[in-house]
Amino acid sequence: MRQGRDPHEVHRASTPLELLFDLSFVVAIALAAAQLHHGEAAHHWLAVPQYLAAFFGIWWAWMNYTWFASAYDTDDTLFRLLTMAQMFGVLVFAVGVEGFFSGDFRAAVLGYALMRLPLVTQWLLAARDDQLRRRTCLRYAFGILALQLLWVLRLASPQAWLWPSFVLLVGLELLVPMWAERAGGTPWHPHHIAERYALMVVITLGECVLGAANAVANLWRTGGWSADLALVGLGSMLLVLGLWWVYSMLPSGELLHHHRERAFGWGYWHYVVFAAIAAVGAGLGVVADTLAPPGSSGGEGGHVVTPVLAMGTVAVPLAVVLVALWGLQWHETHKARNPGRATLAGLGGVAVAVAAVAAGLPLPWGLVLLSTGMALAIGILETSGDFSQIG
Repeated sequence: MRQGRDPHEVHRASTPLELLFDLSFVVAIALAAAQLHHGEAAHHWLAVPQYLAAFFGIWWAWMNYTWFASAYDTDDTLFRLLTMAQMFGVLVFAVGVEGFFSGDFRAAVLGYALMRLPLVTQWLLAARDDQLRRRTCLRYAFGILALQLLWVLRLASPQAWLWPSFVLLVGLELLVPMWAERAGGTPWHPHHIAERYALMVVITLGECVLGAANAVANLWRTGGWSADLALVGLGSMLLVLGLWWVYSMLPSGELLHHHRERAFGWGYWHYVVFAAIAAVGAGLGVVADTLAPPGSSGGEGGHVVTPVLAMGTVAVPLAVVLVALWGLQWHETHKARNPGRATLAGLGGVAVAVAAVAAGLPLPWGLVLLSTGMALAIGILETSGDFSQIG
């Protein structure tokens, strides 16, 4: 019976099925980041909004299931089968990710439907069993279903309407949970949700690890062991570890426990965090192109990937991550001074690194400068007192 989980259940943690569900999103995120990487290397800057659109579909499907499971995960046979059906949809959507960059949305819409329709069924089952929140569950079910029909109808719209209609439907998607929860809040678990989001951060950081590994591999193929190879490996991994460290300092579980009314701002703002972290990984892929052996890489379609361009593709999304994390820190603690100082330190490191590479500093040293700014930001946060106290 899906009458709702206890939102105060002790020791609530992600289930093995939820972890498997997350794993199915790795491919979709990797393909979206790879398309962004190729677009940046080829100077096709339209790839940036296309990437953001593709990432929205990935994030939104993941997020909707995550909050539902936090409230109504019964772990019975039917729940498992419906979750697995959504995982098939994720893989189909992953196949369609490339279409976001070419204007062919058919595979993505099919995958999106395969992800969303089982979720509609889950909400209807919850409405049947949870009479106290029946109206809320029905709003979710019919809202998702109606929008899914609009996504399908959108495929028949004129080419000029594809992107305006996309923006409109995204806005409506964001409104559905807000409309549904007005009828009565679902019993999601605050610490469980915080853990689920932290795990998604780890998945997006995996794109950074992949980009770092490719950069090191290209340097290895160029000249074997060298100081540059060590610097690239050190700088890249320090960026990954620094991003994880700053995020892990957020008192998200306590915030959601004490302030459930802040959940929408907290949950939606994470789109910026997730998308920007994966974009840092794409930028490290551009760095890998720059450091590739002569004749084997260095750009797409004959475009040269300069050190400044490569540094910019890492530095810009890194700056966005830092600002986004500052926003989360302020939202959770209502303290702007210490998080703000840390963010300025990180942004200062970004600016110095880009300027130094533009002035002729080798790219590997630029990555080290980026990581130095992150280390300084962490030092400020760690020594600033009771930063984690909820405001």
